[in-house]
Amino acid sequence: MQHAVGSPLPQPPQPGHGPATGWSPAAHHPGPHHPGAHQGSAPMPPPPPTPGFAPAPVPPTPPHASVPPTPPHAPVPPAPQHAPSPPAPPHAPGPVPDTTGHVPLPPGAPVGAPPAAVPDPAGTTLAVLLIGPAGAGKTSVAKYWADHRRVPTAHISLDDVREWVRSGFADPQSGWNDHSEAQYRLARRTCGFAARNFLANGISCILDDAVFPDRPVVGLGGWKRHVGPGLLPVVLLPGLEIVLERNAERSGNRRLTDEEVARIHGRMAGWYGSGLPIIDNSQMDVPQTAKVLDDVLARSIASPPSW
Repeated sequence: MQHAVGSPLPQPPQPGHGPATGWSPAAHHPGPHHPGAHQGSAPMPPPPPTPGFAPAPVPPTPPHASVPPTPPHAPVPPAPQHAPSPPAPPHAPGPVPDTTGHVPLPPGAPVGAPPAAVPDPAGTTLAVLLIGPAGAGKTSVAKYWADHRRVPTAHISLDDVREWVRSGFADPQSGWNDHSEAQYRLARRTCGFAARNFLANGISCILDDAVFPDRPVVGLGGWKRHVGPGLLPVVLLPGLEIVLERNAERSGNRRLTDEEVARIHGRMAGWYGSGLPIIDNSQMDVPQTAKVLDDVLARSIASPPSW
């Protein structure tokens, strides 16, 4: 039989006294006549007094008597406990990049000049400004050129960005005024910011605008400030009859009067003798013009024009 923890062990048998009785069964199984029977580690009750003998009196403890302290025992070390595992050190948070969508955008700085002697500009990251009057085919050539490059290239159209303004749009056809001028400047700055972000992420861009040579601060100089000195300007200038024919095929607020087209075309003629490369695409379709544009850009990279 297994005894409870902490109970006294039975006495060994003594000579002439028979076997040791140990604990009576009642000690382990208290009945109704043993309400205080021993259980577990509870102390045993004192034995009954022997007949004929009086118990020795216990002297009372004098008041305020100090009880001698129990000699100290050696401290028992506590039972080992399973200490909780220390939490894993958290990863140090890294710097949060500036993002737009899922693409990190480093700070856009003005684009520098492209490397010289690039044998094939079709595989080089470039920033191109395609200049020309309304009807010169700037948008069509820019889209085709961007679509057929071997490196990522974006087309940024000034007219598209300018027409983001819906309520309060200042249409120059209704009269050129301070509001239309301000919206053109705002659109150019927006296009410049977009171009710098594309270039900072390794994406070439081509912009198109009707920049006049007689307004260098607002036109070409503004683009140079917005994008950077590495911007490569190219003028697309077909003959007047071609421009009038293409303008007649337009619709909406992008179609101008013949008088306005002729006036703009005359002002664009000032680019001759400016040092900028000029493409006369009067007898060229869009793919042919894009091929000539690649050749002109290769020469501009090898010998950048002064502007």
